[in-house]
Amino acid sequence: MAGETPIDYHRTKKIAAMRLRVTFFTVVLATFVLPLAARQETLQELIARADSAPAADRPALYIEIAEWQLKSADELYTAGKPDDARAAVNDVVTYSQKAHDAAIQTEKKLKSTEISIRKMADRLRDIKRTLNFEDQAPVQAAADTLEKLRTDLLAHMFGKGR
Repeated sequence: MAGETPIDYHRTKKIAAMRLRVTFFTVVLATFVLPLAARQETLQELIARADSAPAADRPALYIEIAEWQLKSADELYTAGKPDDARAAVNDVVTYSQKAHDAAIQTEKKLKSTEISIRKMADRLRDIKRTLNFEDQAPVQAAADTLEKLRTDLLAHMFGKGR
């Protein structure tokens, strides 16, 4: 016979299992929680970075700004601040236009820019349905402008010159 099982045999297995759990928890914490705790870039910093970025990177950055402003507009309308929300909607249009122009100029990120603009136009129409009649017109006008930008991008991607 090889001998009897040591008294602390099961304890060793439990310690190994606990070490595995602690290691797993640490990896999960480092992967998901710590990046969220990192300092978030402010809108003004993002705008400055977009304006100084290489031309090929600008469409994605301008789209990110427009999406940020769209979320802000939705929250402002929900909070009952229609004037601030209208300003945010105007920023959505402005930065979508900049993303459109940068994508066409560089011939980069045309498809992703078109998809993002389409989603923002859809979201604007959804927001419009929740608003009072007086607040709907500027949001509908913004959605229409985004649709024109999107159509222009599609024409550029699939036009006769292609």
